[in-house]
Amino acid sequence: MRTEQIIAQALKSVNDDRYKLSLIVAKRAEALANGAEILAQGVNDKMKFTDIALMEVAQGKIGLDCFVDEK
Repeated sequence: MRTEQIIAQALKSVNDDRYKLSLIVAKRAEALANGAEILAQGVNDKMKFTDIALMEVAQGKIGLDCFVDEK
């Protein structure tokens, strides 16, 4: 899948809110860099953590609710 298609699908999953998408991708990329398990399908060794995070959002594997701390 092309990058533009992945981004469009990820934006749909966050109701076209680019700010939310950037927060989710940043947090997830940080988690992946710290050793979190990759949830997306079709990932290869050459992909960056941000690309993997975008794929996870586009595939519906993660969302904003994964990063909200409930007190």
